[in-house]
Amino acid sequence: MYKILFIGIGKMGFPMAGFLSEKYEVSVYNRSKEKISIWKKKYGGNAVDNLNQLDEKFDFIISCIGNDDDLREITSNDTGCFNIIRKNTIFIDHSTVSPKIVQELELKFREKEAFFLDAPISGGQLGAEEGQLSIMVGGDKNAFDKSESIFELYGKKRKYMGSSGSGQLTKIVNQICIAGLVQGLSESIYFMKQTKLNPEDVLDVISTGAAQSWQMDNRFMTMTENKFDFGFAVDLMRKDLSIAFDEAKKFGIDLEITKIVDEFYKDVQNMGGNNFDTSSLVKRLLS
Repeated sequence: MYKILFIGIGKMGFPMAGFLSEKYEVSVYNRSKEKISIWKKKYGGNAVDNLNQLDEKFDFIISCIGNDDDLREITSNDTGCFNIIRKNTIFIDHSTVSPKIVQELELKFREKEAFFLDAPISGGQLGAEEGQLSIMVGGDKNAFDKSESIFELYGKKRKYMGSSGSGQLTKIVNQICIAGLVQGLSESIYFMKQTKLNPEDVLDVISTGAAQSWQMDNRFMTMTENKFDFGFAVDLMRKDLSIAFDEAKKFGIDLEITKIVDEFYKDVQNMGGNNFDTSSLVKRLLS
């Protein structure tokens, strides 16, 4: 039985670590100790107080956190777990971070004969709660193969994308797609409301045709009803898009439409919607 340390039990990590606890021995770490208490009450398992003072050997260390700085904090900084990494340990990071830090950490882990996989996820909070995430993975192929039994517990799709950083590059593609889709959906809902069409009828007919998408199936009615208190936050989307713009610059790519949508998300932030779901783009048009 694998011993697993899961770092970051927020909206996504909480249920993901829960799925793992059904099969493996799981310890959890989180900056908010209250969440650890809630998680342990629901799933059992063990709590970790300090990442840099662990004597246990973990087969897998899995993180689901916020950004590059957070990832450095839990790995290579003085407060991180890098000093407890042992030979053949596999570190799986499910955060959305820059390919640069991924490659930086992959080299550090390789020096310890350990493995670092960048494995960003898509599917939102609902996907995490239902164990239906899509996982895009970069890094060592053998480490990926060994991790399949982990991924299958909360991922409906697990795909090896290539060398270190490839998972994050794939996540950038994912976020570019979402930004454009949500803006198109927002404008269609605005048009629908202005022309007095019935939302249920519109969704019923167009969701079975070429316009169908996950965003339409899961967000059309909530956007129509002005509900945004769930899902993936605008602040996090803008963080992800900033990574996309940085990487695009390296390749000489101009993400014209994505830049426009990013400015629209800035408008939503200025409306106080920092923690609204990304589907709140429509709020600019309906306010």
